[in-house]
Amino acid sequence: AGRWGRARALALLLLPLALGLPLLLLGGSPAALLGLGGALLLGLLRALRPRAALPVDGKAVLITGCDKGFGHALAKQLHAQGFTVFAGCLLTGENGDGARELESMKSDRMKVLQLNVCSDQEVAQAVEFLKNNLKEPEKGLWGLVNNAGVSAFGEVEFTSIDKYKEVADVNLWGTVRVTKAFLPLVRRAKGRVVNITSMLGRMASPSRSSYCVSKFGVSAFSDCLRQEMYRWGVRVILIEPSNFVAATGILTCESIEAQAEELWSGTSKTVQEDYGKSYFTRQITLMKSFINSGLKDMSLVLNDITDALTSKYPYTRYNPMEAHWRVRLTVITHLPTAVADWLYIY
Repeated sequence: AGRWGRARALALLLLPLALGLPLLLLGGSPAALLGLGGALLLGLLRALRPRAALPVDGKAVLITGCDKGFGHALAKQLHAQGFTVFAGCLLTGENGDGARELESMKSDRMKVLQLNVCSDQEVAQAVEFLKNNLKEPEKGLWGLVNNAGVSAFGEVEFTSIDKYKEVADVNLWGTVRVTKAFLPLVRRAKGRVVNITSMLGRMASPSRSSYCVSKFGVSAFSDCLRQEMYRWGVRVILIEPSNFVAATGILTCESIEAQAEELWSGTSKTVQEDYGKSYFTRQITLMKSFINSGLKDMSLVLNDITDALTSKYPYTRYNPMEAHWRVRLTVITHLPTAVADWLYIY
């Protein structure tokens, strides 16, 4: 572990040179190099900061989007570690396979509740449910994990305004709605707000504008909230995963085909003629190739969320991702835009 820590520190020190020298040779700004070096230095200091875990006994966490994917697996993991878990599911009853599986654990520390993050009424009912089921409601709620989300694709000219609103309603406004409702309980506990965004909440990607808009919004909301919550002792933390499509099943062949039909039929004749059906079909085929792409093991994400909830010194941002995505994220967010686009888009 010590050798790995020293190797990581050395890599972080050398990376500014490895990235910065080509930047200067390409005519880039020394200020950009300084910014990149500063960011990597902060990463080094973060890596060297001592870690310590807090006890979980008596702590409760609310997780949204527990029907499947990250939320479902996280509910099980946090329960196994001793948390009382309030698992919010969009679907309960006979149509809620994920909810039924969690209920079948028959544990007094696993409490499943109906929670559509787009519904003011259901969010208000969830607040009352927690107040009535927390063992010590006067101590508040230790953790809120805003995980519920949807995915979408489509180039700007094919994406309707309604689709932008639909995606933002869940990913962005759902996060804002739930956070505002539960923040008084989290403040009482001096606890944690953990928002699941994406690497696409900090770097854009062609054909993903509706998703990026919603996730960039969550990042901005989280940054503002973090600054406001310092005085209350509440930590606001972002989890920014890379591609876990294969692990979560957030995209399926059926859902892509349904969205493709919506995109093509919903745009104008002018756009259809200018882009052409063959181009559109190639883009849909490319999107289908992503179904089995990315990491198949969710443990990187689950462990980062767990650390955000249990560490005495949690990070502000966690980036569960492969090395090549980490490099791309660093390049796109710290190098001049023209250089980053030249490397990854043109």
